[in-house]
Amino acid sequence: MILLKRTLQFIIICSFLGLITLVGLYYYVKPDIPSVQVLKDVQLQTPMQVFSRDGLLINQFGEKRRIPVTIDQIPQPLIDAILATEDNRFYEHIGIDPIGIVRSAIVLISTGEKKQGASTITMQLARNFFLTREKAYIRKVKEIFIALHIESILSKDEILELYLNKIELGNRAFGIGAAAQVYYGKDLNELTLAQMAMIAGLPKAPSALNPIRNPARAKNRRNVVLGRMLTEKYITQSEFDEAASAPITAKFHGAEIEVYAPYISEMVRAEMVERFGHERAYNTGFKVYTSVDSNIQQAAQDAIVDNLHAYDMRHGYRGATAQLWDSENESPLSQEEILSKLKDVKEFGPLLAGVVTNVAEQSINVLLKNGEQVTIEWDGLKWARKYITRYRQSFPPKTATEILSAGAQIWLRKNADDSYILSQVPEASSALVSLDPQDGRIKAIVGGYSFEQSQYNRAVQAKRQVGSNIKPFIYSAALESGYTLASILNDAPINQWDRSQGVAWRPKNSPAVYNGPIRIRRALAQSKNVISVRLLRGVGLERTADHLLKFGFSNSDINRSESLALGSASITPLELARGMSTFANGGHLITPYFISEIQDSAGNVLFKTEPELACDEPEQVVTPEFASLDDNQLEQAQSVSTPRCAPRIISKQNAFLISQAMHSAIWGGGSWTHKTGWSGTGWRAQALDRRDLAGKTGTTNDSVDTWFSGFNRNVMTSVWVGFDNPGITLGRSTYNNNLDKSQISGAESGAKTAQPAWVDFMRAALDGMPESPIEPPEGLVSVRIDLATGLLSHKNDYTSRFEYFIKGTAPTKYVIDQPTDVFEEKLSTEEELF
Repeated sequence: MILLKRTLQFIIICSFLGLITLVGLYYYVKPDIPSVQVLKDVQLQTPMQVFSRDGLLINQFGEKRRIPVTIDQIPQPLIDAILATEDNRFYEHIGIDPIGIVRSAIVLISTGEKKQGASTITMQLARNFFLTREKAYIRKVKEIFIALHIESILSKDEILELYLNKIELGNRAFGIGAAAQVYYGKDLNELTLAQMAMIAGLPKAPSALNPIRNPARAKNRRNVVLGRMLTEKYITQSEFDEAASAPITAKFHGAEIEVYAPYISEMVRAEMVERFGHERAYNTGFKVYTSVDSNIQQAAQDAIVDNLHAYDMRHGYRGATAQLWDSENESPLSQEEILSKLKDVKEFGPLLAGVVTNVAEQSINVLLKNGEQVTIEWDGLKWARKYITRYRQSFPPKTATEILSAGAQIWLRKNADDSYILSQVPEASSALVSLDPQDGRIKAIVGGYSFEQSQYNRAVQAKRQVGSNIKPFIYSAALESGYTLASILNDAPINQWDRSQGVAWRPKNSPAVYNGPIRIRRALAQSKNVISVRLLRGVGLERTADHLLKFGFSNSDINRSESLALGSASITPLELARGMSTFANGGHLITPYFISEIQDSAGNVLFKTEPELACDEPEQVVTPEFASLDDNQLEQAQSVSTPRCAPRIISKQNAFLISQAMHSAIWGGGSWTHKTGWSGTGWRAQALDRRDLAGKTGTTNDSVDTWFSGFNRNVMTSVWVGFDNPGITLGRSTYNNNLDKSQISGAESGAKTAQPAWVDFMRAALDGMPESPIEPPEGLVSVRIDLATGLLSHKNDYTSRFEYFIKGTAPTKYVIDQPTDVFEEKLSTEEELF
């Protein structure tokens, strides 16, 4: 009786001490127990995703791959696999599993090994969310209290959903949604039972049991999971047998990029880090919708890549990247040895790495890096005459042996018809920017041949001399100073002595052809250098430079010398496209933007761009319903229905007249029937067969920089081609009868080098878009003028045309009538000069 009494007292004391200890431990760990609000508002670290305007994935940024899913989106067999493996009594215990703890203890005592874990899914969740990975008893105590707390706040389904979205599963995949994509490239509902079991086996050791790194161990673990599912009667024996015998199909799948637009995605990444900081930008699941359309962006990328390869082909083949064996004196390498050599070669863009294994008379056999054997026929080889210098190429080859020998490591590309063409990494660079001139939306942007090759974004970072692309701005200044499109200037050489330098400055036309007296419209269309200089002098250097600053150009980029008239200013393609948009939209300086909308992880809109439009502010008329409002209320009420307008920098009339002259740069003028016809420098754009286009070529000294910029009312695009080193010329190419006729010979120029990319891109950008010519605004008059003098004309034949003038600037005198044969004789003389 005494023993029983003392035993009872001992139990009571121990229980009391245990209770005190438990309470003490609770208050000790209480600061680490998350609040109800924290548990309810758990934020998963989700990468930032960047989308095109039409919702296709461009890129994602973040340390962790995560695709959050709801419990309803998870297939039941996957839930069964997780529960059977990690916590089969999950829906029965209270966060800790006493039965599991006892069972684990018995195994530990009987075997001396920890073969069964006692952590429940709730405890693992507590550990992963709120605790460090330190191995200490106090951490286990905290884990238990937090697990109990979680169970009191969240439902079992909420806990399981959090766990399955949080758990680390290797290869930077966090959560089962990301794991399904990383290992199988599938959504959860597309997984097989074997694949679900593979994912369910990963939480124990994501690295050691990784099916990509350790397929044998991963397969054993998968079959253990399947065995647990069979024991718990989640699957039948036949399902087990089929899944257990399935091969390992896991391989690494990157983010499912749907649009290749790396330059704009990097612009977005930098902007988001600037706005939100690195940690928040990368890990809170922002969804950023850019301004680019996926199909237009792809067309821009293709245009730049194809055009750079066309330039490369004109200038000749620079040879194989390496010679792996001498075909005459050495034995060839085996296929395994070749593939080993190619293993570390990084492919990018459309380029494929390969090694020549056999050379026939007019074809070669190539082993690609992926192990495929292909043949390059003569059509894919015949372009490859030897490169000598940027100005010289050898004669076209007649046989494949003149180009390559077996053992040559080369680059090649695949054509649209699945044939192959010998290729090389372009040395020249290029950039393209396309804007909506009405609101500044960037429709497409390409900063170079390949982002993998160079992350330098030439579209927004490269300030290059713009050459004759500056002339529309010079001519705009002239119109503001009283000149008209019919004003006559002397297209003749300039020879000016510079006392300070002791030399003469002799700006020349390119080509050096002079027409004598010429109208301004034709001078701009044919890019007459000396006329641009004469206009700058007529307006004044300072006044011209100040006018150029209106178009958004930096003062430091506008040099105050007469060479400004020839394009010595250095401007980025984006800045140039912005300035040119003014002529397309009627005189407004729009602000380019590349982010349309930012959403949080739940899809709530955090930011939406409200661009300034190319419009004029309406007159503020106080209607009766606004009469009782004060000034602040009136401003707010009117702002609801009034668009934000971009600032007007030139008149509608000025913008229209310049666009007209640039239209002539494409379509020319005069009558070819009567030998009065003439072409503008941008005539290649006629291939698009649209009368609503206007454009301007640009070439700097020695063909270092080449440009083409052109537009209609809805699309403004600028293209630049050159070398990253501004001291290197693009050179010239000689005629190659093995190339198609479009690969003409001669010096590289804006029309020859940059415009083909513009034409290819605009063909896609304008597809399905009705013609939208820029309509003449109010404040203009149209009168018939004499082509030779710019004066009014009574004639209605090829010696005259209608011309637009700002009211009050049209000529008032008529040309003295001359016999038609005298006019024809004068034009014939001009034609010879041209």
